[in-house]
Amino acid sequence: MKLSLAEVVSEFKHNWTRVIEEKCIEQICHELDLQWRNRVLSPARTVHLLLLQVLHGNTAINHLRMFTGRDFSASAYCQARTRLPLKVMQQLLVKMSAGLRRSQQAAHLWFGRRVYLVDGSTFSMPDTDGLRNHFGQHSGQSIGCGFPMAHFVALFHAGTGMLMEVLSGSLFAHDLSQFIKLHPALRRSDIIVGDRNFCSYSHIALMCRRGVDAVLRLHSKQIVNFRPGRKYSAKLKGLPRSRWEKKLGVRDQIVTWFKPESQPLWMNANQYRLIPSTLRLREIAYDIQARGFRTRRVFLVTTLLDHKQFSAAAIANLYGHRWTIETNFRHLKITLGMDILHCKTVLGVLKEFYAFCLVYNLVRTTMLQAAKAQKCDIDRISFIDAIRWIIQACHKRNNITLRRVPKRPGRAEPRALKRRPKQFDLLNKPRYSYKLLRKFA
Repeated sequence: MKLSLAEVVSEFKHNWTRVIEEKCIEQICHELDLQWRNRVLSPARTVHLLLLQVLHGNTAINHLRMFTGRDFSASAYCQARTRLPLKVMQQLLVKMSAGLRRSQQAAHLWFGRRVYLVDGSTFSMPDTDGLRNHFGQHSGQSIGCGFPMAHFVALFHAGTGMLMEVLSGSLFAHDLSQFIKLHPALRRSDIIVGDRNFCSYSHIALMCRRGVDAVLRLHSKQIVNFRPGRKYSAKLKGLPRSRWEKKLGVRDQIVTWFKPESQPLWMNANQYRLIPSTLRLREIAYDIQARGFRTRRVFLVTTLLDHKQFSAAAIANLYGHRWTIETNFRHLKITLGMDILHCKTVLGVLKEFYAFCLVYNLVRTTMLQAAKAQKCDIDRISFIDAIRWIIQACHKRNNITLRRVPKRPGRAEPRALKRRPKQFDLLNKPRYSYKLLRKFA
């Protein structure tokens, strides 16, 4: 290939990055008992081509042939991707994540602990019957007028922004029903930071059983009262459901939560039976004074009860970093282009999805290397500049000098478009019906 990922990866000192080298990919294939002939599009080369395709904006196959220097037809490449098991892509991400955990034991820690950010998002794909039946489509859209969408939950390393674990599923799957499947990847003393979707008694109890701590935002319907000795009730409206235990500071208290009477839909009966009847938790509230933020007061719940080691201000600052996961999603979906996938089969979409995850981690690796060389934080390194460097990189380059962006703490931009879209009519019925009307008009 004129452009080789092996040459780019060889510049990195991290062993966990080299899982996408040919010999490592072939080793994974052997572990999965995959057999192949000695051909141009071997499993390792197919993976590299898929990653290069994603790096170039998920470009067309005919364009892929031009800049790789390989002579293969679009049909041959599609057949090679079809033969490639989904397990290969999944194992590549698992091995990269495992290597990152080992290399980051003493770096990018918060009070000596690893912190992970969790959230859910969606991506779209072509409108086919198979994809629509598997992933689902918004109920307000008519058949033939919308697109199937998949929901996925991602676990990011807070210090580096690396994608550690990911799981995709139906559009209608709840965040918790997917995230509990990623719990085995967590280790004792890890800290999970998440929004309201992950804040429930049952979910916190499951994490406590694993020795995992959490910093979560309370649901807006949860009543929080910091008055000592105040009343509580699990049934009466207008009263907190938690029992007050101890005051730790201004808007900082220890409370007892009680097990809900009904089992959550995302939890099975055995899990519900094993969780304790009460949980001792800590509730914190802090104010946001910066202009442009919708919320003036934020309520958090955490399992970090030691207020001397973990002050309320430190926990509030930690939760403030949760918003970086939105930036990570924007880079993954908009900058790389994962917002709309191109494959028309379920397995094809999932392979494409994992290819984006691997490329995202490769870009983050480049940023991490550049941040070390320039002695700055990784969030100061330009993501798009890292993509451009990888595309243009060759084995003769030994250093990574990427553009640094200015520090912009508390930056808030409106989610609004300035450029107006073209004024075309919306597709309110299947496309073929319009063609029939024009044919017989």
